[in-house]
Amino acid sequence: MARELTRKGEATRARIVAGAAAEVRERGVDDVRLEDVMARTGTSKGQLFHYFPQGKEELLLAVARHEADQVLVDQQPMLDDLTSWPAWQAWRDRVVERYRAQGFQCPLNGLLGPAARRSPGAQAVVTGLMERWQGRLVVGIRHLQAAGEVAPEVDADRAAAALLAGIQGGVVLLLATGRTEHLEAALDVALDGLRAGTRV
Repeated sequence: MARELTRKGEATRARIVAGAAAEVRERGVDDVRLEDVMARTGTSKGQLFHYFPQGKEELLLAVARHEADQVLVDQQPMLDDLTSWPAWQAWRDRVVERYRAQGFQCPLNGLLGPAARRSPGAQAVVTGLMERWQGRLVVGIRHLQAAGEVAPEVDADRAAAALLAGIQGGVVLLLATGRTEHLEAALDVALDGLRAGTRV
């Protein structure tokens, strides 16, 4: 939103977004109704449209941003502490654990399906998430390079991009099969490549 909100207004808006996110997880994006969100969050129609003047589409985009942020939150504190190989292993295990618990349910995938991804707003959510995620991986790789744990000639940006692509491919296969073997293999092979000092 362009206008600034009071602290109370920010809290109300956040409550609406969190309630809508819960509705999406339970019902699926196509079956979410604004009436259900209002009932769940104890807000009126006037309040909802005050914070989301464009209605359901704007609210769902806010939910997508919320879910994208949650992807990174769920990897903490490991994602921001990739300072050693044990730390990288702990992060790897957290990623697998998160997606195993999620199973077939992927709120972000439902919100940003093929049709939604064509909108500039949805593309910005996905791009922003991937840039932030990749950036944190780059920081971790460069930390290992500074410590002499990864060869200096390894391209940290390219290695992080490959790691992220492997995760996303593993998640796609998880959503299709319900199994995490592909995700685990992608992470393990990528990390083994980094340990060997080769380009991933």
